[in-house]
Formats: sequence, C-alpha cells, structure tokens
Amino acid sequence: MTVNFRDKTIEEYLDQLSRREPVPGGGSAAALTGAMAVGLISMVTNYSIGRKANTKAIEKRLAQILAQSEKIRLRLLELTSLDSQAYLKLTAARSLDKKAQKQAAKEARAVPYEICKLCYKAVELTPFLADKGNPYLLSDVEVALELLIAAFYGARIMVRVNS
Repeated sequence: MTVNFRDKTIEEYLDQLSRREPVPGGGSAAALTGAMAVGLISMVTNYSIGRKANTKAIEKRLAQILAQSEKIRLRLLELTSLDSQAYLKLTAARSLDKKAQKQAAKEARAVPYEICKLCYKAVELTPFLADKGNPYLLSDVEVALELLIAAFYGARIMVRVNS
C-alpha cells in the first residue's frame, strides 16, 4: 500500500493521525516533527544570509547549512509517509512466515533509525546559527532544537518497538 502525506494539508494529516487507523502513527509524527524543526533551521538561515556583518566565510557556511537543512527537511517529509508504509508491511507480515516477519521488522526499524540520524545531523547545524546567525531568531533555533530532540526520542522509541 502506498501512503503519501506530502500533498495533504496539516489539517488533513492531523485528522488522519487522530483516527482509529494504524497509520500515521508515532514514527510518522516523529518524522513530521523533525521536518518542522529543520524548516525552522532553514528559515533562520535564510534570514541570516546577506546580513551586513557577515564575512564571506560566514556567508559560505550559511549557504552550506541551508543546502544541508533543505536536504534533511525534504527527506524527513518523505519519511513521514515511508514510516507508515513500512508499518503497514510489518502488520501484513504478521500472518506470514518468520523470515518475512523478520524482514518486515527490519524495514520498519530502518525508517525511524534514519529519522534519528537526520535529527542528529540537523542538531549539528545549529551551533553556527546560534553564534553567527540572525540574533533576533535565536529563539527559533531553540524551538528547532526542542523539536529535534522530541523527534529523535520519538523515532528511537519506534526503533525499539519495531524490533
């Protein structure tokens, strides 16, 4: 079954999340939370680029951060759907042989594990923004960090549960 939350509105996603349906669930919500956090990182970076106080080196690093954050954000958005697809495969495999169940569990663990890795990479982007980014947006960096921590721990729970 193909699940695609990318084209849904936030309201549609949250409505589906609240239903008595197996997906989306915790892993998908963790991925979306991470994507929102990285969206904040991109926003702060965009507001930091082009400031008069920036040196060429600062501008170069900000451009790198923006490229990295956008790549991470888009992948986390994809994982919002991929987590649900992997979970549906896992539940379908419950009626199959042990080998199929083991493979489905491995796939179901892989998605939230990737979410964890991406959240960690995104956290690594923030110290430079806190130091050299737009000082008026430091609170947005802090919110991004809190969301990334929540997404990381949520995804880590799903890795454990899908094991």
